[in-house]
Amino acid sequence: MKYKRILLKLSGESLMGTQDYGISPDMLAQYASEIKQAKEEGAEIGVVIGGGNIFRGLQGAAKGMDRVQGDYMGMLATVINSMALQAELEKQGVKTELLGGLAIEPICKESSRTRMKQALEEGKVVLIGGGTGNPYFTTDTASSLRAIEMQADAILKGTRVDGIYTADPEKDPNATKYSSLTYEEALNKQLKIMDLTAFALCRENNMPIYVFDMNKKGNLLKVIKGEHIGTIVADNQ
Repeated sequence: MKYKRILLKLSGESLMGTQDYGISPDMLAQYASEIKQAKEEGAEIGVVIGGGNIFRGLQGAAKGMDRVQGDYMGMLATVINSMALQAELEKQGVKTELLGGLAIEPICKESSRTRMKQALEEGKVVLIGGGTGNPYFTTDTASSLRAIEMQADAILKGTRVDGIYTADPEKDPNATKYSSLTYEEALNKQLKIMDLTAFALCRENNMPIYVFDMNKKGNLLKVIKGEHIGTIVADNQ
């Protein structure tokens, strides 16, 4: 197994499926099934989900809302998504632990390296909601932080595209896919893989970022087993 301990980053929008808002039960079930499959192969899994399917702080700020208040609302949206995925995983027989950047008793305890490590050692899938617990930081930054804390082998960024391209492949038919990139190359090419804070954390701590299509069944298992189906960003590839 190439990636034994992983931090899986999912966007909130991915949970919408074909809906315009909210959580699609079908997508929830599919993602839970993919995670269960990887868990049964022996992977140790942490999950961070965005909240864009419910609320984004930046969206609120653009409409005149206080940015800090909006960001906290966005954090709560990520907790809702994490709770939904937790419920589906438990329904499929997977043991879980829900932690948060914010302590919300009795729903989730505050995230810490010790709690994450203990839950992973107990064979649980660890879901971390609430971002970093601070405004102005994205869930990409939260995923970088949690991956480093839990000493993950890599961040697996599950998207609806099968890797990183020279341009948006959904808009540009001439866009070509990168097989691998160094952090420096990704920065120089101004590829929007993560926000700069998240990317800098990964670069400083040599945390590989693997971008792949999470919507294709079986892909998560392929990635952790070492099958190269996406794009890897790392200096030591």
